[in-house]
Amino acid sequence: MIVQNDFSLSGADGKLIIGDITFDDKNPNTPIVLFVHGFKGFKDWGAHNLVARYFAANGYRYIKFNLSHSGVPADNPKDVSDLNAFASNTFSKELFDVNAVLDYIEKVYGNNTKVNLIGHSRGGGLAIIEAAQNLRIDKLITWSAISNFDSLWKKEQEAEWKSTGKIYVTNARTKEQMPLNVELLQDFEENAETLNIIEAAKRINIPWLIIQGDDDVNVPFENAQKLADANPGSRLIKIEGANHVYGASHPYENETLPPLLFKVCEKVLTFLGE
Repeated sequence: MIVQNDFSLSGADGKLIIGDITFDDKNPNTPIVLFVHGFKGFKDWGAHNLVARYFAANGYRYIKFNLSHSGVPADNPKDVSDLNAFASNTFSKELFDVNAVLDYIEKVYGNNTKVNLIGHSRGGGLAIIEAAQNLRIDKLITWSAISNFDSLWKKEQEAEWKSTGKIYVTNARTKEQMPLNVELLQDFEENAETLNIIEAAKRINIPWLIIQGDDDVNVPFENAQKLADANPGSRLIKIEGANHVYGASHPYENETLPPLLFKVCEKVLTFLGE
């Protein structure tokens, strides 16, 4: 039977990381897949739980979690509602969280546990940086990954951002204006070398599958090509007609995966089995 167990641990600034582990209880010692969500995303967004069940049914232990400053509180797990936490996020805090979850996996499953890491969108950028420096990562998979963090805002916004201490991004679904404190920009500038996704991509020396839709208006296909060009050992798969989330939406009420997201999962499953 497919079951899902919850966990929580301390993340950046002591804020809580909420996560879950989906697996088949008949096969307790299965390989691990760790999923990192993207900007304005969270572990229970859209079809993420169906994805988790797919991999659990196919012999994997699927772990996903909310980054501590995702803005998704434990008492309202279906939406970004803690805008103070969301505003105070930085890339370094997110990397801290990813490492905290990897530490948790090592503590629970042992020192020799290898992790297959999936990152979506901004989470893909985090996954690339992590995989370039962390020996605990066995294989890397990126979905619609960004190739540079500063693509998430307009260059002309930076002067205003530094002057006022805050800019706003629009939640496309709710139309809500979501704040970002200037600490995000400062962190990016102060840690430019560490946060250079393309340079990290060049250092990846484990199997890496890059998946990208060719109808993605959020992260155009050229980003995937840049990543693939930076690392000739990677493999790039184009999903024809796919948008940024491969046909998913939030909330997602269907009981089966969207066809294009199902295709993505099939491609990943084949890659993991190689």
